[in-house]
Parts: sequence; structure tokens; C-alpha cells
Amino acid sequence: MTNPIPDVECELHHATLAVSDVVAAVDFYTAKLGFKRGFTWGDPPRIAGVNLGDVSIHLKAGVPDPRGCSVYFVIGDADELFEFQRASGIDVVRAPQDKPWGLREYAVRDLHGYELGFGHRLPNAQPALEIERVQLTVRLEKRLAALLQDLAKHKRMDLSSCLEEMALHSFESVGDGVSSPHSRRALEYIQELKKKHDIDYDAHASYRFVER
Repeated sequence: MTNPIPDVECELHHATLAVSDVVAAVDFYTAKLGFKRGFTWGDPPRIAGVNLGDVSIHLKAGVPDPRGCSVYFVIGDADELFEFQRASGIDVVRAPQDKPWGLREYAVRDLHGYELGFGHRLPNAQPALEIERVQLTVRLEKRLAALLQDLAKHKRMDLSSCLEEMALHSFESVGDGVSSPHSRRALEYIQELKKKHDIDYDAHASYRFVER
């Protein structure tokens, strides 16, 4: 009799790479690859964590063995990170290329020979979807309208496509909330736009809007 597969919740996972010098590896990942220093443990350090956005990778003292081993990161902008890494003198395995599976990706090698892949999703990778748009008369709060125009320009979209993206994402539930079309960096940029346009209200303010 086969035991039933348990329904497991997994909050985090950490790839772990064996390195001959933990301190040197941390320095390499932070100075050359664009990671942030997370933690070190031991004196001298036997294991350390470095972060790329919300993803952490562990570097553990041991004998490096990069054969048949690679780690892949899906990020916001692969071209931007690639330019930083190339300027840092990284060993480039493959330059950025658009792939048929919907990612623009590249690969480099770290200090100990491990291959690291980075890629961002291509928004137009799926087949075109023919639609018919209709003209709507929409009135928006003046400062919010200005923010949306700046945001659309930042995302290289027209305003209609930007609003469609946000509407469609709001229809998809994620946990107790809804999906967001914005990356963490985009959300940080939105906060900058809110300051630029003096928007001092929160997400529920539309219920309180009264026109002059």
C-alpha cells in the first residue's frame, strides 16, 4: 500500500553551495554579483546567507563541486543586473537572450565555478490575443491621473494597457489578498511618484472623494 503524499506547506527554500572560503564568497556575491549581505555564522564563518531581493542563497564551508550544479533566479530586470555584473568583471557563460519559454536570461560563473542563471519574464511571450477596445469616459482624481501616466511611461506601456493590467490582476486572489502587477521595485517607484504628486491618501480614499 502506498502512503498518501502529505499536503506540505513550504514557506522558504535556500539553495546551498559549498565554498572553500565563506568570507571571500560573500564579498564576491555582494561586490560582483549585486547580492545583499544576509548573515554569517561561526568564527571564522562556516556558513553565510546572501540575498537577491526576497531570495536567499547559503554559502557553506566545504569542497566546491560545481559539476552538474546551477542556481537560477527570476528577477525584475535581467539586463540591468547583467550590465552591473559584466562591469564587475564576471565570467559570462551566456549573454542575455530572449528564450521561447518566455524569459530573457543569461548565465555567469561565481568565484568557485558555480553557474548562476538570471532571467526576467517577457510580457509578450504568449500568443497575441485579438481584442476590441471600447472608449470610456473616466474621471480620475487629478494627482492620481498624473501618477498613472508616469507609471505607464515607466513600465513602457500606454495608459490603457497599464489600467487593463491592474484591473486583471485585481481579479486574481492570492492568499487573503489579490494579485499585484507591480514588482517590489515598481512599488517603491510608485511611492516616489506619490511624493512627487503630493498624494497623501491611502488605498481606501476613493470612498471619501468629494469633487470641488
